[in-house]
Amino acid sequence: MFWDRAAVIYDLFADVYNRKVNQELCRLACEQIQPDDNVLECACGTGMISVHIAPRCRHLTATDFSENMCRRARKKCSSFSNVEIRTADILSLDFPDESFDTVIAANVIHLLDEPLKALAELDRVCKPGGKLIIPTYVNKDKTKLIDQAIDQAGADFKHDFTYDTYRAFFSDAGYHNISTQLIDGRVPCAFAVITKENQH
Repeated sequence: MFWDRAAVIYDLFADVYNRKVNQELCRLACEQIQPDDNVLECACGTGMISVHIAPRCRHLTATDFSENMCRRARKKCSSFSNVEIRTADILSLDFPDESFDTVIAANVIHLLDEPLKALAELDRVCKPGGKLIIPTYVNKDKTKLIDQAIDQAGADFKHDFTYDTYRAFFSDAGYHNISTQLIDGRVPCAFAVITKENQH
């Protein structure tokens, strides 16, 4: 699987090539976390955001589809007693309804064949009044691929979002209690936060 192979080099992309964007992404994510939150993170990768969230919440369950990614995330988060890291499929989460105060899934929506199914799962496991934090990498314009080199390497981006089309993705899915902002940089990121309403 591509992401098992990519686990070794992913940190170079996150911490070097796109460092400015990812530092701001982590800062914004932390602003959304409350000390008593039970947090679920999907597509945690090597733990780039996990290590920032962990000290700010009561408990963090961080998941990824790739066991190699989880292995690296466990190493990064080994000093935190409130973190559990395990493999999981974002399209079929093995958690009861309304289990988490905050749910975060960063930089994964553009990779999925069924992003609406993933969004429904994230919504399902989030408590009413809780937050869905769903940032994803976007293009600066409609014609440029996010990163042709990454795409050709096998990452296989399924959706070529711009900031505007990513916002439209949520409104078309029926979500209106949402805030977004653009984090500009080499590979820009649209940072989206949905406050889950009591009825959707």
